[in-house]
Amino acid sequence: MEGCSLLPKGILKNCRDYGGDMDLRKRRSSIWLPGCEDLYIRQAVVLIEDAMNYRSINHHMDSRSLQLYRWYYSRTCQWFLNAVIAIILGLAFIERPSSLSETSDLRYKQGSWEAPCGMTEGIEMLCILIFALDLAVKVHLIGGEEFWKCKWLMGYMVVITISLIDWMVSLRICCDEYNVRIRRLFRPFFLLQNSSLMKKSLKCIKRTLPEMMSVILIITIHLCIFTVFGMLLFASGEESEESKERELYFSNVPQSLLSLVVLLTTANNPDVMTPAYSANRGYSIFFILFSGFGTFFLFNLLTAVIYNRFRGYLLLSIQTSILRRKMGIRAAFELLSCQAPALRLSDDDITECVPVKTFVRVLKLVEMDSYYRQAIMKKALRLYSGHIEREAFQKLFNEPDVDRIKEHPPPPVYSSAILQRLQRVLGGLLFIVMGKALALANVICICTILIIDSHKTFSQLDDYYLESINCFFIVCYTLEMLLKVIILGWRGYLSYGSNVFDGLLTVLLLGLQISILAIYRLPFPNWSPAMKGLLPLREMARLVNMLIVFRFLRVIFSIKLTALVASTVVDLVKNLRAFAGILVVVFYIFAVIGMWLFKGVIVAPANNSSSMKRSNASLLVQCGTYEQLGYWPNNFDDFASALVLLYNVMVVNNWQVFLDVYSRHTSEWSKIYFIVWWLISSVMWVNLFVALILENFIYKWDRNHGSLVLDVDSMDLEATVELMFRERIPEPTEEEVVDRLHNNPHLHLNLSQNGQHFS
Repeated sequence: MEGCSLLPKGILKNCRDYGGDMDLRKRRSSIWLPGCEDLYIRQAVVLIEDAMNYRSINHHMDSRSLQLYRWYYSRTCQWFLNAVIAIILGLAFIERPSSLSETSDLRYKQGSWEAPCGMTEGIEMLCILIFALDLAVKVHLIGGEEFWKCKWLMGYMVVITISLIDWMVSLRICCDEYNVRIRRLFRPFFLLQNSSLMKKSLKCIKRTLPEMMSVILIITIHLCIFTVFGMLLFASGEESEESKERELYFSNVPQSLLSLVVLLTTANNPDVMTPAYSANRGYSIFFILFSGFGTFFLFNLLTAVIYNRFRGYLLLSIQTSILRRKMGIRAAFELLSCQAPALRLSDDDITECVPVKTFVRVLKLVEMDSYYRQAIMKKALRLYSGHIEREAFQKLFNEPDVDRIKEHPPPPVYSSAILQRLQRVLGGLLFIVMGKALALANVICICTILIIDSHKTFSQLDDYYLESINCFFIVCYTLEMLLKVIILGWRGYLSYGSNVFDGLLTVLLLGLQISILAIYRLPFPNWSPAMKGLLPLREMARLVNMLIVFRFLRVIFSIKLTALVASTVVDLVKNLRAFAGILVVVFYIFAVIGMWLFKGVIVAPANNSSSMKRSNASLLVQCGTYEQLGYWPNNFDDFASALVLLYNVMVVNNWQVFLDVYSRHTSEWSKIYFIVWWLISSVMWVNLFVALILENFIYKWDRNHGSLVLDVDSMDLEATVELMFRERIPEPTEEEVVDRLHNNPHLHLNLSQNGQHFS
């Protein structure tokens, strides 16, 4: 079996020697070498799997390599690898300094839990060894020649090597304080290299940067011009509001520039304008012109440039993925067509085809969504009588690009006249409307009681009425669930996602209600039980109320437009996680760098020296400072706190407070770190993510309104990134597919195209 290669050179050439008198069937069947049929089937299976997952087919195709390849790309193996990546990234939360404390507030933070010496190092070494094994498997599958062409795999090897060296250095100093761990900075690379879409997105972002720089240059010029105008406009003079403006915001060039940068984000508006505006209302024109042109024009222009250029580069990148699919399907067809007798159309023309039986046999072995497998099989068996031609073979695999219509099982047929009548009465729209009205009534009751109780003290609160109302509605929810099961049957009930959502919450609510009644018995008015069980009555009632409100979200999927918006959000979570993954990488890197630069520079008031306490006392009075606002939980003393602080800067509300406090405790150069983070996260990434949300929503809107199916709940419009841009990408030409297959080092195909043969 190991001697069977994938379509060895010369075989197809002999089988397409059309000039001889050899019988056509005999000539075609001779291509399949004796004893190699199973290998050819496995090769075709792998090629189709590569095509469906947009993977490269540049890998070894012998029997052992195929077995290893399918095992490596199995769901179990990939889930395990993703889990290892999550573990090594999550080590930052428990490594010193640990994030496992109740609060991050410097005033109240006690000693956090620290992992035993060697625990995190041992876990990290195990992860690194798994990554090394992962690299070895990849190199074995694609071959050494392809490895040296792949920059990502070479970078993978370099990162593993650096991580091992740095791990040995930290091991040598045992558990002594070692803040700067170089390998922490490289951990996000493991996440990047494991996602092809993340690598494509990163490449597109890199190509988009030059176009972004042109708009950022205009913004910089805009800032510089208004900085000069501001310093000239608010010149020092007699004691007045104008002099306060200069003293607070325009005393020197760095401070003026920083004030206007913050004003671009509107974080200090109208504070920065108020002193001058108090002196003369005409000064407002300066700030309105600056914000109007910079914030509302240039920033939106930057969003348009990012969206347009990134989208263009992403189209080119996805076009490569489409080409990979075409190559895999074409290679699988060439392999399977060798088993079939070619169909003679004329004396000079021969049409290659694949037997339907062989195709069905291969498709059963392919790892893919069962829905699409059945759809492809049905189409092949229905439309093609015995054989499938090349173009038809390729069109069969367009089924995953078609809207997925979810078919629900038929309702059960009952012999009982009572159950039949119940099905007819409750199977209509009225029963559905009543269920939603019941959920709305429950939420209204909860809101009403919360409004009434908002003016009461804690001792005056009485949960009797709310508990009684919840008990009534939960019984109604349970009855509704049972009636739906009777109407639709178990399989029909579970085939609706909204029913599964309702059912799980109803069972959970029923369990909580039974627990309340079992622990506290039947409460009566003015009854105030002592704490019993795991939670007091009031806490359990709160949990019940939150679940009831959460259950009300099912109403969203009943309205077509809101269902469209909700499904867009779900698609963003499922299919655009690669873009969010890059943001996670950037967060991780900046958090690590922030801990290196700023860990421990802000000291809690209780630990201050006497001079620092006097300084903090004055800052507590000064409005808008870190100390006066009580921003003590926002710091770089551990990884979790660093992530939250970076998020707060990304939101840009009051982000000037962090620039001020860290410049006071370190140096003015610290502001560069925060400004760079703001540019990357808020200016570039948030704008890019907004553009992708728009693209996803427009795609879903167009497909939803262009579909013949009106029932939103019966449709599952999957919006993968490839599907969103598929209609805008031209199909790869036959010459391009043939040329790429011919240059594949692991395939030995002699392909025909337009009467020509390539060997």
